[in-house]
Amino acid sequence: MYLGSNAISMDAKGRLAIPAKVRDALLSDCGGRIVVTAHTEERCLLVYPEQQWQQLLPQIESLPNINRKAAKMQRVLLGYATNLEVDEANGRILLPPTLREYAGLEKKLMLVGQGKKLELWSEEEWAKYLDAAGDEDEIPPEVLSLSL
Repeated sequence: MYLGSNAISMDAKGRLAIPAKVRDALLSDCGGRIVVTAHTEERCLLVYPEQQWQQLLPQIESLPNINRKAAKMQRVLLGYATNLEVDEANGRILLPPTLREYAGLEKKLMLVGQGKKLELWSEEEWAKYLDAAGDEDEIPPEVLSLSL
């Protein structure tokens, strides 16, 4: 499981070092092979271990593309999906410009564990999201039964 959050930096060429704990888990889980794609609702990136993405892919491909929202989700998820590999020697990945632009990524980033995947945010957008998260949304019934 990928848990916790890490403040990391990206250089001007789009290279970023994956924190050791996360890198070790990725190397163990998938040999460092990952798929990075755009989130469909937030301006951040989703980072999947390759096998997790392969399990999700048939569900994405089977979305009813006659429905505009489902078709947009499919286009964004598949259109931005990029296979990457964590460099074992230095623990870095190189994000393509299209992904960096989509999520507004610059130097300061946040890598946030989400269980079976990770999210990669601009540090500034992450802070904004935390400040505004759920202000206007109703709480789903499933959350009301959760006891923390």
